[in-house]
Formats: sequence, C-alpha cells, structure tokens
Amino acid sequence: MAFVPAVLVAAGIAVLSLVENADMPRVVINDKLVHGAMYAVFAMTLMIPYRLRTSWMVYVTAWAIASGYGVLMENLQEVCTTTRVMDVQDMFANVIGGLVGLLLFALIHYLWTCRKTSTR
Repeated sequence: MAFVPAVLVAAGIAVLSLVENADMPRVVINDKLVHGAMYAVFAMTLMIPYRLRTSWMVYVTAWAIASGYGVLMENLQEVCTTTRVMDVQDMFANVIGGLVGLLLFALIHYLWTCRKTSTR
C-alpha cells in the first residue's frame, strides 16, 4: 500500500507522456519546468515508504528509478506515438527533476526531524 502514490503518479506521467500531441492541452508555462515538476513529485512519492530511513542508498535508488522512468517515457514517445518525439532536453529535465524532488524530500525530512527533537 505504501507504493500506491508512486504507482499513481507513474501512471499519470505515462498517460501524459504517451497521449498524442493533438489531444494534449497547450501548456502556458515552460515545458521543461513541467517535466521537472512531474519527476520531482514522482521521486518524492517513491520515498514515502522509506521516510523513516534516510540511507543514501534509498535516495540513490529512488533517483535511479525516477530517472530511468523518465528516460523510458521519452523513448516510448518516439516508439509508441505518431505525433511525439524523444527530446534529450526533456530527458535531462526529468532526471534533474527527480534529483530536485529528492533534495526537497531530504530537506523536509531534516526539518521535520529537527522540529520533533526540539519539541521534546
């Protein structure tokens, strides 16, 4: 049950990544920011089951999963759609977004831990 949020976010990313261009709503903000934000959220949801363990290996694994998924989705756009193409810049935004999400998760975890220990 702990991985349900990550699975739902991954499914949402798959739908948004693989829908044909004609069916996509026009995005008014920077496309790379959208990519980064999606993969930041995905990476953070991957950390939910491990929130009490802050091992660097958990972070590296979550980043590898988010990054790999981002690379996979970009490649699938090229293979599975007729109106979308693989974009290396989007791939880079996905990878950086995953890293930013994990750094944000680490910061929130750190602040939460400090808050809990200071109120004791």
